[in-house]
Amino acid sequence: MLETLSGWIGGTFGADAQASFAYITNGKHMAWYASVRYTLIAACGGALLAVVFGLLGAALKNSKFLPARLAGDFYTTIVRGVPDVLFFLFFPLAFEQAVEYFFAQSACSASELASAAQWPPCSAAQWYLSTTEYLILACVSLGIVYGAFAANVIHGALRSVPHGQLEAAHAYGFNKRDVFWRFQVRQMWVYALPGLSNVWMLLLKATSLLSLLQIADIVQWAGRLGAPNYIARVGPIHPDWRWRYYVILFVFYIIMAMLSERFFNRLQARASRGMLRESS
Repeated sequence: MLETLSGWIGGTFGADAQASFAYITNGKHMAWYASVRYTLIAACGGALLAVVFGLLGAALKNSKFLPARLAGDFYTTIVRGVPDVLFFLFFPLAFEQAVEYFFAQSACSASELASAAQWPPCSAAQWYLSTTEYLILACVSLGIVYGAFAANVIHGALRSVPHGQLEAAHAYGFNKRDVFWRFQVRQMWVYALPGLSNVWMLLLKATSLLSLLQIADIVQWAGRLGAPNYIARVGPIHPDWRWRYYVILFVFYIIMAMLSERFFNRLQARASRGMLRESS
């Protein structure tokens, strides 16, 4: 199909256009286009986990049990205070070394454990992570970090539901569980969605850090493809074009942000259906 399209471009627009098309459809560029899936998987997976951690964190912060409230406050305060890139590097590395520690206890001899000058102490304890495993760790890292932000948003949204409506539900005979799930949680999303959309935007931008976990994502490929290209037999192919590829990434993230904004606007409209609005 690409060959047919290339021939049509050559016949219609000339040899230069055909050469440009051949360049942007070579193997490396096709790998760059395919790497978009890593960004989308990390963003969607991290967002789902962020909502889960956010709900758990908000539940802890709203708990009547003091240790649970302290745990929720500790989670939201500490995680939000740590730079994203530092946590993004720390959690996968700590998890990887923790797994290798347990491998070492069973796979390495006592002498290797005692005299180890490097980690892991023996080659049998080495855990080689694939791109899929790094991607899972990236999703978990994003979920934990931005779950702390989501927890604060959900916690505030739960408190924003008018108490008069909850008291009215109690007066109509609903028990505490029904009031919480059918009224407070139902209306909480209306107040939470604007804040959660901001959390999503931050998480989406953080997917540009995937290359730190040895994932060949769109940012890493842009740096590779745009770097000065030189072949000994042929000579220079092109100079430093990285800025061109970074402009493409800029447009890509802008488009993703615009689509996300429309998606959250529809969610907001759907969540607001059936709710009374104050008349101006």
